[in-house]
Amino acid sequence: MTTPASAHLPLGDQRTGRFYGKDILSVSQFSREDLEYVFGVAEAMRTMVQHVGTIDLLKGKILANLFYEPSTRTQSSFMAAMQRLGGTVIPISEVRYSSVSKGESLPDTVRTLECYADVIVLRHHEEGAAAQAAAAARKPIINAGDGPGEHPTQALLDLFTIREEHGHIDGLTITMLGDLKFGRTVHSLSKLLSLFDVKLQFVSPEQLAMPAKVTDVLKSRNVEFSVHSRLEAVLPDTDVLYVTRVQKERFEDLALYESLKHAFVITPEVMKDAKPKMALMHPLPRVGEISPDVDADPRAAYFRQMEYGLFVRMAVLAMVLGKA
Repeated sequence: MTTPASAHLPLGDQRTGRFYGKDILSVSQFSREDLEYVFGVAEAMRTMVQHVGTIDLLKGKILANLFYEPSTRTQSSFMAAMQRLGGTVIPISEVRYSSVSKGESLPDTVRTLECYADVIVLRHHEEGAAAQAAAAARKPIINAGDGPGEHPTQALLDLFTIREEHGHIDGLTITMLGDLKFGRTVHSLSKLLSLFDVKLQFVSPEQLAMPAKVTDVLKSRNVEFSVHSRLEAVLPDTDVLYVTRVQKERFEDLALYESLKHAFVITPEVMKDAKPKMALMHPLPRVGEISPDVDADPRAAYFRQMEYGLFVRMAVLAMVLGKA
Protein backbone atom coordinates (compact mmCIF):
# COMPACT_ATOMS: atom_id res chain seq x y z
CA MET A 1 0.00 0.00 0.00
CA THR A 2 1.37 3.40 -0.98
CA THR A 3 0.99 6.35 1.38
CA PRO A 4 -1.19 9.27 0.26
CA ALA A 5 0.54 11.70 -2.06
CA SER A 6 -0.14 14.46 0.45
CA ALA A 7 2.30 12.79 2.84
CA HIS A 8 5.12 13.38 0.42
CA LEU A 9 6.99 16.16 -1.24
CA PRO A 10 5.45 17.64 -4.43
CA LEU A 11 5.82 15.33 -7.42
CA GLY A 12 7.06 18.05 -9.74
CA ASP A 13 7.20 17.72 -13.52
CA GLN A 14 5.48 14.53 -14.74
CA ARG A 15 8.29 13.96 -17.23
CA THR A 16 10.42 12.74 -14.32
CA GLY A 17 8.21 9.62 -14.15
CA ARG A 18 5.34 8.28 -12.11
CA PHE A 19 7.62 6.91 -9.38
CA TYR A 20 9.24 10.24 -8.53
CA GLY A 21 8.82 10.92 -4.82
CA LYS A 22 6.91 7.68 -4.28
CA ASP A 23 7.43 4.81 -1.84
CA ILE A 24 8.32 1.36 -3.14
CA LEU A 25 6.51 -0.87 -0.64
CA SER A 26 4.90 -3.68 -2.60
CA VAL A 27 5.03 -5.35 -5.98
CA SER A 28 1.31 -4.58 -6.22
CA GLN A 29 2.32 -1.05 -7.23
CA PHE A 30 3.72 -2.29 -10.54
CA SER A 31 1.91 -2.88 -13.79
CA ARG A 32 3.43 -4.82 -16.65
CA GLU A 33 4.12 -1.51 -18.39
CA ASP A 34 5.91 -0.27 -15.26
CA LEU A 35 8.11 -3.37 -15.26
CA GLU A 36 9.19 -2.80 -18.85
CA TYR A 37 10.10 0.76 -17.90
CA VAL A 38 12.12 -0.39 -14.85
CA PHE A 39 13.96 -2.98 -16.90
CA GLY A 40 14.74 -0.47 -19.62
CA VAL A 41 16.32 1.84 -17.06
CA ALA A 42 18.19 -1.13 -15.52
CA GLU A 43 19.63 -2.03 -18.92
CA ALA A 44 20.84 1.55 -19.33
CA MET A 45 22.44 1.34 -15.88
CA ARG A 46 24.23 -1.88 -16.81
CA THR A 47 25.65 -0.27 -19.93
CA MET A 48 26.81 2.70 -17.89
CA VAL A 49 28.54 0.54 -15.26
CA GLN A 50 30.24 -1.60 -17.89
CA HIS A 51 31.56 1.36 -19.89
CA VAL A 52 32.04 4.14 -17.33
CA GLY A 53 31.75 2.69 -13.81
CA THR A 54 30.12 5.65 -12.08
CA ILE A 55 28.19 8.77 -13.07
CA ASP A 56 26.99 11.86 -11.22
CA LEU A 57 23.27 11.27 -11.81
CA LEU A 58 22.52 11.38 -8.06
CA LYS A 59 25.39 13.64 -7.02
CA GLY A 60 24.33 15.57 -3.93
CA LYS A 61 21.68 12.98 -2.95
CA ILE A 62 21.91 10.94 0.25
CA LEU A 63 20.53 7.47 0.97
CA ALA A 64 19.87 6.28 4.53
CA ASN A 65 20.20 2.48 4.74
CA LEU A 66 18.19 1.49 7.84
CA PHE A 67 18.51 -2.24 8.52
CA TYR A 68 16.89 -3.81 11.59
CA GLU A 69 17.84 -7.29 10.32
CA PRO A 70 21.21 -8.64 9.15
CA SER A 71 21.87 -8.30 5.44
CA THR A 72 24.82 -8.70 3.12
CA ARG A 73 23.47 -8.58 -0.43
CA THR A 74 20.57 -6.12 -0.14
CA GLN A 75 22.43 -3.67 2.04
CA SER A 76 25.64 -3.65 0.03
CA SER A 77 23.70 -3.67 -3.25
CA PHE A 78 21.84 -0.47 -2.35
CA MET A 79 25.05 1.12 -1.11
CA ALA A 80 26.88 0.23 -4.31
CA ALA A 81 23.93 1.40 -6.41
CA MET A 82 23.87 4.81 -4.74
CA GLN A 83 27.63 5.21 -5.00
CA ARG A 84 27.66 4.14 -8.66
CA LEU A 85 25.17 6.95 -9.27
CA GLY A 86 27.35 9.51 -7.51
CA GLY A 87 25.37 9.74 -4.27
CA THR A 88 26.38 9.04 -0.68
CA VAL A 89 25.08 6.67 1.98
CA ILE A 90 24.34 6.79 5.70
CA PRO A 91 24.69 3.10 6.71
CA ILE A 92 22.77 1.98 9.80
CA SER A 93 23.11 -1.77 10.15
CA GLU A 94 23.49 -2.20 13.89
CA VAL A 95 20.32 -0.66 15.28
CA ARG A 96 21.14 -1.98 18.73
CA TYR A 97 23.79 0.72 18.85
CA SER A 98 21.34 3.42 17.76
CA SER A 99 18.53 5.22 19.58
CA VAL A 100 16.32 2.22 18.82
CA SER A 101 18.04 0.55 21.78
CA LYS A 102 16.67 3.37 23.91
CA GLY A 103 13.13 2.60 22.82
CA GLU A 104 12.77 5.03 19.92
CA SER A 105 9.83 4.17 17.67
CA LEU A 106 10.17 3.39 13.98
CA PRO A 107 8.19 6.51 12.93
CA ASP A 108 10.47 8.74 15.02
CA THR A 109 13.57 7.08 13.57
CA VAL A 110 12.49 7.62 9.95
CA ARG A 111 11.36 11.20 10.67
CA THR A 112 14.83 11.87 12.02
CA LEU A 113 16.68 10.24 9.13
CA GLU A 114 14.70 12.07 6.46
CA CYS A 115 16.06 15.29 7.92
CA TYR A 116 19.46 14.13 6.66
CA ALA A 117 18.65 11.94 3.64
CA ASP A 118 16.65 12.08 0.41
CA VAL A 119 15.51 8.45 0.44
CA ILE A 120 15.38 5.70 3.09
CA VAL A 121 15.84 1.97 2.43
CA LEU A 122 14.31 -0.02 5.29
CA ARG A 123 14.62 -3.66 6.28
CA HIS A 124 12.59 -4.69 9.33
CA HIS A 125 11.65 -7.95 11.03
CA GLU A 126 7.94 -7.08 11.29
CA GLU A 127 5.51 -7.41 8.40
CA GLY A 128 3.93 -4.04 7.65
CA ALA A 129 6.83 -2.03 9.07
CA ALA A 130 7.63 -0.43 5.70
CA ALA A 131 4.06 0.84 5.35
CA GLN A 132 4.22 2.19 8.90
CA ALA A 133 7.45 4.01 8.10
CA ALA A 134 6.03 5.40 4.86
CA ALA A 135 2.97 6.75 6.68
CA ALA A 136 5.29 8.80 8.90
CA ALA A 137 7.75 9.96 6.25
CA ARG A 138 7.64 12.78 3.71
CA LYS A 139 10.43 11.31 1.58
CA PRO A 140 10.49 7.98 -0.27
CA ILE A 141 10.70 4.73 1.68
CA ILE A 142 11.95 1.64 -0.17
CA ASN A 143 10.96 -1.66 1.42
CA ALA A 144 14.03 -3.92 1.59
CA GLY A 145 12.10 -6.72 3.29
CA ASP A 146 9.51 -6.63 6.09
CA GLY A 147 9.54 -9.93 7.96
CA PRO A 148 7.62 -12.61 6.04
CA GLY A 149 5.85 -9.88 4.05
CA GLU A 150 7.34 -8.53 0.84
CA HIS A 151 10.69 -7.74 -0.73
CA PRO A 152 9.77 -5.75 -3.86
CA THR A 153 13.24 -4.86 -5.16
CA GLN A 154 14.32 -8.50 -4.82
CA ALA A 155 11.29 -9.51 -6.87
CA LEU A 156 12.15 -6.90 -9.50
CA LEU A 157 15.71 -8.18 -9.81
CA ASP A 158 14.47 -11.78 -9.86
CA LEU A 159 12.11 -11.01 -12.72
CA PHE A 160 14.86 -9.11 -14.53
CA THR A 161 17.10 -12.16 -14.09
CA ILE A 162 14.50 -14.45 -15.64
CA ARG A 163 14.12 -12.04 -18.55
CA GLU A 164 17.87 -11.83 -19.10
CA GLU A 165 18.49 -15.56 -18.78
CA HIS A 166 15.71 -16.60 -21.16
CA GLY A 167 15.14 -13.47 -23.24
CA HIS A 168 11.43 -13.49 -22.36
CA ILE A 169 9.01 -14.30 -19.53
CA ASP A 170 5.75 -15.29 -21.21
CA GLY A 171 5.42 -19.02 -21.80
CA LEU A 172 7.87 -20.11 -19.09
CA THR A 173 7.34 -22.69 -16.37
CA ILE A 174 8.75 -21.46 -13.05
CA THR A 175 9.21 -23.84 -10.12
CA MET A 176 9.66 -22.46 -6.61
CA LEU A 177 11.27 -24.80 -4.10
CA GLY A 178 11.84 -24.83 -0.34
CA ASP A 179 10.47 -22.44 2.26
CA LEU A 180 7.47 -20.96 0.50
CA LYS A 181 5.64 -20.08 3.72
CA PHE A 182 8.10 -17.56 5.15
CA GLY A 183 9.99 -16.76 1.94
CA ARG A 184 9.07 -13.16 1.19
CA THR A 185 11.07 -13.31 -2.05
CA VAL A 186 8.79 -15.99 -3.54
CA HIS A 187 5.69 -14.18 -2.29
CA SER A 188 6.63 -11.01 -4.15
CA LEU A 189 7.94 -12.79 -7.24
CA SER A 190 4.77 -14.87 -7.58
CA LYS A 191 2.66 -11.72 -7.60
CA LEU A 192 4.83 -10.10 -10.28
CA LEU A 193 4.76 -13.25 -12.39
CA SER A 194 0.96 -13.17 -12.28
CA LEU A 195 1.18 -10.27 -14.75
CA PHE A 196 2.61 -12.67 -17.34
CA ASP A 197 1.50 -15.81 -19.15
CA VAL A 198 3.42 -18.33 -17.04
CA LYS A 199 2.91 -21.63 -15.26
CA LEU A 200 3.96 -21.82 -11.59
CA GLN A 201 4.87 -24.97 -9.67
CA PHE A 202 5.28 -24.86 -5.89
CA VAL A 203 7.36 -27.58 -4.25
CA SER A 204 7.75 -27.66 -0.46
CA PRO A 205 7.10 -29.67 2.68
CA GLU A 206 3.46 -29.35 3.73
CA GLN A 207 4.49 -27.23 6.72
CA LEU A 208 6.17 -24.67 4.43
CA ALA A 209 3.55 -24.38 1.69
CA MET A 210 2.84 -21.16 -0.18
CA PRO A 211 0.33 -19.15 1.91
CA ALA A 212 -3.22 -18.45 0.77
CA LYS A 213 -2.57 -14.70 0.58
CA VAL A 214 -0.38 -15.47 -2.44
CA THR A 215 -2.34 -18.30 -4.05
CA ASP A 216 -5.55 -16.26 -3.77
CA VAL A 217 -3.94 -13.54 -5.88
CA LEU A 218 -2.92 -16.13 -8.47
CA LYS A 219 -6.44 -17.57 -8.57
CA SER A 220 -7.97 -14.11 -8.99
CA ARG A 221 -5.73 -13.54 -12.02
CA ASN A 222 -6.30 -17.00 -13.51
CA VAL A 223 -2.65 -17.98 -13.22
CA GLU A 224 -2.01 -21.68 -13.67
CA PHE A 225 -0.22 -23.17 -10.65
CA SER A 226 0.20 -26.54 -8.98
CA VAL A 227 1.42 -27.75 -5.58
CA HIS A 228 3.87 -30.64 -5.10
CA SER A 229 5.93 -32.35 -2.41
CA ARG A 230 8.58 -33.87 -4.73
CA LEU A 231 10.87 -32.00 -7.12
CA GLU A 232 11.40 -35.01 -9.40
CA ALA A 233 7.81 -34.77 -10.58
CA VAL A 234 8.19 -31.27 -12.01
CA LEU A 235 11.89 -30.65 -12.69
CA PRO A 236 12.00 -32.00 -16.29
CA ASP A 237 9.59 -29.32 -17.60
CA THR A 238 11.00 -26.47 -15.48
CA ASP A 239 12.49 -23.40 -17.21
CA VAL A 240 13.37 -21.58 -13.98
CA LEU A 241 14.06 -23.30 -10.66
CA TYR A 242 13.94 -20.78 -7.82
CA VAL A 243 15.37 -22.29 -4.63
CA THR A 244 14.92 -20.79 -1.16
CA ARG A 245 16.55 -21.67 2.13
CA VAL A 246 14.56 -22.83 5.13
CA GLN A 247 14.78 -19.76 7.36
CA LYS A 248 15.81 -20.73 10.87
CA GLU A 249 15.07 -17.22 12.19
CA ARG A 250 11.36 -17.60 11.34
CA PHE A 251 10.87 -20.79 13.40
CA GLU A 252 9.68 -20.89 16.99
CA ASP A 253 10.08 -24.69 17.05
CA LEU A 254 13.77 -25.39 16.30
CA ALA A 255 13.14 -29.14 16.19
CA LEU A 256 10.78 -28.57 13.27
CA TYR A 257 13.43 -26.45 11.55
CA GLU A 258 16.02 -29.20 11.95
CA SER A 259 13.65 -31.73 10.42
CA LEU A 260 12.94 -29.56 7.38
CA LYS A 261 16.16 -27.64 6.67
CA HIS A 262 17.54 -30.16 4.19
CA ALA A 263 14.25 -31.34 2.72
CA PHE A 264 15.58 -30.48 -0.74
CA VAL A 265 19.21 -30.28 -1.85
CA ILE A 266 20.23 -29.42 -5.43
CA THR A 267 23.27 -31.44 -6.53
CA PRO A 268 24.86 -32.16 -9.93
CA GLU A 269 22.97 -35.46 -9.88
CA VAL A 270 19.65 -33.64 -9.47
CA MET A 271 20.55 -31.24 -12.28
CA LYS A 272 20.89 -34.15 -14.72
CA ASP A 273 17.09 -34.25 -14.93
CA ALA A 274 16.79 -30.53 -15.70
CA LYS A 275 16.50 -28.94 -19.14
CA PRO A 276 19.76 -28.06 -20.93
CA LYS A 277 18.61 -24.45 -20.89
CA MET A 278 17.29 -23.79 -17.40
CA ALA A 279 18.01 -21.00 -14.95
CA LEU A 280 18.78 -22.06 -11.37
CA MET A 281 18.14 -19.12 -9.06
CA HIS A 282 18.48 -18.43 -5.34
CA PRO A 283 18.19 -15.12 -3.43
CA LEU A 284 21.07 -16.20 -1.17
CA PRO A 285 22.47 -16.85 1.37
CA ARG A 286 22.35 -20.60 0.83
CA VAL A 287 22.81 -22.94 3.78
CA GLY A 288 23.11 -26.33 2.15
CA GLU A 289 20.16 -26.38 -0.26
CA ILE A 290 22.42 -25.95 -3.33
CA SER A 291 25.70 -27.85 -3.37
CA PRO A 292 28.78 -25.76 -4.28
CA ASP A 293 29.47 -28.47 -6.87
CA VAL A 294 26.61 -26.96 -8.91
CA ASP A 295 28.30 -23.54 -9.16
CA ALA A 296 30.23 -24.47 -12.32
CA ASP A 297 27.03 -25.46 -14.12
CA PRO A 298 26.22 -22.75 -16.72
CA ARG A 299 22.58 -22.99 -15.63
CA ALA A 300 23.53 -21.74 -12.13
CA ALA A 301 22.37 -18.12 -12.32
CA TYR A 302 22.41 -17.08 -8.67
CA PHE A 303 25.58 -14.99 -8.78
CA ARG A 304 24.52 -13.37 -12.07
CA GLN A 305 21.26 -12.70 -10.24
CA MET A 306 23.16 -10.67 -7.64
CA GLU A 307 24.82 -8.56 -10.33
CA TYR A 308 21.50 -7.92 -12.05
CA GLY A 309 20.27 -6.68 -8.68
CA LEU A 310 22.76 -3.81 -8.71
CA PHE A 311 21.39 -2.49 -11.99
CA VAL A 312 17.76 -2.83 -10.90
CA ARG A 313 18.39 -1.02 -7.60
CA MET A 314 20.23 1.75 -9.44
CA ALA A 315 17.12 2.09 -11.59
CA VAL A 316 14.79 2.20 -8.57
CA LEU A 317 16.87 4.88 -6.80
CA ALA A 318 16.99 7.00 -9.95
CA MET A 319 13.23 6.60 -10.41
CA VAL A 320 12.16 7.66 -6.93
CA LEU A 321 14.59 10.59 -6.97
CA GLY A 322 13.33 11.82 -10.34
CA LYS A 323 16.44 11.09 -12.38
CA ALA A 324 15.29 8.15 -14.52
